[in-house]
Amino acid sequence: MAGTSHAGADPLRGARILIVDDEPGMRHFLVNTLKALCRDVDSAENAQAAETLLDSRQYDVMVLDNIMPGQKGLDWLGARRAKGGFTDTILITAYADLQTAIDAMRAGASDFLVKPFRSNQILNALRKCLELARLRRENALLRRELDTVASGNRRKELIGASPVIAEVRALLERVAPLSTPVLITGPSGSGKEVAARHLHGHSGRGAAPFVPIQCGAIPADMIEYELFGHGAGTFAGAQAGREGLLAQASGGTVFLDDVSELTASAQTALLRVLEDGVIRPIGTGRDVQLDLRFVIATSKPLQEAVMAGRFREDLLFRINVIDLAMPPLKDRGTDILQLADLFQTEIAAVLNLPQVEMSSTVRQAMLRHDWPGNIRELHNFVERALIFGRFPLETLGPVAPPGDIAPLEDVEKREILRALDALDGNRSEAARRLGVSRKTIDRKCATWGL
Repeated sequence: MAGTSHAGADPLRGARILIVDDEPGMRHFLVNTLKALCRDVDSAENAQAAETLLDSRQYDVMVLDNIMPGQKGLDWLGARRAKGGFTDTILITAYADLQTAIDAMRAGASDFLVKPFRSNQILNALRKCLELARLRRENALLRRELDTVASGNRRKELIGASPVIAEVRALLERVAPLSTPVLITGPSGSGKEVAARHLHGHSGRGAAPFVPIQCGAIPADMIEYELFGHGAGTFAGAQAGREGLLAQASGGTVFLDDVSELTASAQTALLRVLEDGVIRPIGTGRDVQLDLRFVIATSKPLQEAVMAGRFREDLLFRINVIDLAMPPLKDRGTDILQLADLFQTEIAAVLNLPQVEMSSTVRQAMLRHDWPGNIRELHNFVERALIFGRFPLETLGPVAPPGDIAPLEDVEKREILRALDALDGNRSEAARRLGVSRKTIDRKCATWGL
């Protein structure tokens, strides 16, 4: 959402509000009431003006008058939702009856206020609307995460047919059958965990556990307890012993992300595991032999950490047997579009929202954007598009004139030909990797006279 709030904070503080009312006095009252509390407050005197604003900006809540010249607010709201516009809306009207309330809910209004109302009533209605929207989104995302974990259905394959990702995939599959540690480097959000899961899935350990561990997310004073386990009474509150995350992964693969965040003591213990395959749960005095494959990731240069005395050089030598660099998203060509299509399908199913048309203009802007946040940024971009019913091109920077960028057909042709060249002309495999049908490949090749 445009103004995401944290639990406990006033949800109005970061909110963008649009007021649509033909009465100047009501618009003035609402703007003056809200402007000191909200991030942005805009107003429109009719549905047409509101449509223009909604096409250029994103709003968290719209306060909409029902009776306006030209078109009723409810009729316009229903038509917008039918086309995929899903801005949360509070309907206001001077003529209230049961049928109007029912029609408001059917048209997609989140709440209903009768004129005249006091400032505290509209503020409470807005806060309630914003809070419900936040909870609705968080619950949907939580369900997605729980369903994913419960089914083991996290993405296990690298998506895309760009030359850079094809090289990554080939290296992963080449080293997958081995037990050698693999160090995956690359910018944050570039898909290092997906690469690790791809490696795990193509190894002989695919049926065993894959345990991802975010080293930077565990408090420094608890990291060794979490990794190696502990006996009863080893620290305050430890009434019983607990198996560590490494033991839970025995027979499978451990993915250590942000390894540079490990404490010096944890680095020493990890080095022993890598060399001997042995852990010693804290406070037990006993060794436990494990069979593990380590995949380790970092977005920070480990050699610099070694030079600064923050990372053990011998540990770096031990984990850096196979060094695999994940490319930034901007270097992956039309993989961006394939990933966006995939994300849209997945997110729409989870959030129960209709998909949004990805026009040629949108696709061109996506191919031109640098994506500094990489795949995470792309996922966020697609999710916001589904929530607001349109792709927010303004977040990608100014759209270049058509002559400044290659036509989409040229980009598609280049990527298809690259895939066919890399696969010795195998059209079925090229179609699978590009995420299109074999018929599409055949039709394009016929068009190009191939």
